[in-house]
Amino acid sequence: MKMLPLNHDVRKGEFRLSVNTEIPAIGITGVYGESGSGKTTLLRCIAGLERSTGPSKLAVHKRRVGFVFQEPQLFSHLSVRRNIEFGLRRNPDAVDKGDKKVDEVADMLGVGNILARSTSGLSGGEAQRVSIARVLCQAPKLILMDEPLSSLDKNRRDEILPYLDRLHAESAVPIIYVSHSIDEICRLSDHLIVLENGSITAQGGLHETLTQIDPPPIGGRSAGAVLEATLVRYDQNFDLTLFKFSGGEIWSPGRFDSPSVRLRISASDLSLSKTPAESSTILNILPATIETMAPESAATELLRLRLGDDVLVARITRRSSQQLNLQAGDSVYAQIKSVTVRR
Repeated sequence: MKMLPLNHDVRKGEFRLSVNTEIPAIGITGVYGESGSGKTTLLRCIAGLERSTGPSKLAVHKRRVGFVFQEPQLFSHLSVRRNIEFGLRRNPDAVDKGDKKVDEVADMLGVGNILARSTSGLSGGEAQRVSIARVLCQAPKLILMDEPLSSLDKNRRDEILPYLDRLHAESAVPIIYVSHSIDEICRLSDHLIVLENGSITAQGGLHETLTQIDPPPIGGRSAGAVLEATLVRYDQNFDLTLFKFSGGEIWSPGRFDSPSVRLRISASDLSLSKTPAESSTILNILPATIETMAPESAATELLRLRLGDDVLVARITRRSSQQLNLQAGDSVYAQIKSVTVRR
């Protein structure tokens, strides 16, 4: 697999970003971390907007990097079409293809019907989609997205996420997607980098990296795992959808029509039992095997559970672990209290 090198070292006052790694030149690499961890600084280094040591000596305008900022930064005096066309100025292949290219990317991002409108009346979701369309018209070799949904409310985020799913599915251009939202990262990413205080604390494939527990790269309420699942059927009587994955079947409230989805299960939404419950309000109780266990705090520990070819992470109290005498290799029942369905 072709890889992209990321080699950047920069100091800003007392803060230092030091990154020396490589990522796949395909799909979406999510960069996750708390505020101040260096996420935006890393993107600015890659784009050439931040002075750093590193292998690239190309001028910014020669890097063929498209940058989607937190705020759309559209030209208010230009129409939607003219804003998107502005990206063609940095596209060396745009000769005689301008109108066709604009129409293609506008349709992909659902703004083809507003091309004649002024940008001043756009919603936040529409404005950000126009901004992304302008970047795509540049025909970049790499797209950088710096928390593109952070300024939007939940409704606008939900509006734009399906278009990012489509971009992920249809674009051959690698994307580096920065966010402090673990839900966005889990929905969109194939590869994951976790930053803390300017350094990489974990990286790798999304599923493998999320389920590390010693030490956990992502803690607190964000700890958990993602399952790739397929649609089985919808139960209209109870408004529940059944999904299948390698370790069994999972019900989730609501109707979902996509044939394949990602199921995010928080470590805090899992409890364990050594025997199957005879009667319970929990719909999803699945057999699992404890692979490894690791302390998380004075009160809790994390357990890595194997279900078929997949892995979940559970957070339980140390007292519960001691009462059940849980050990690596034990067969248990994973009781899943809540499931988040994406895509």
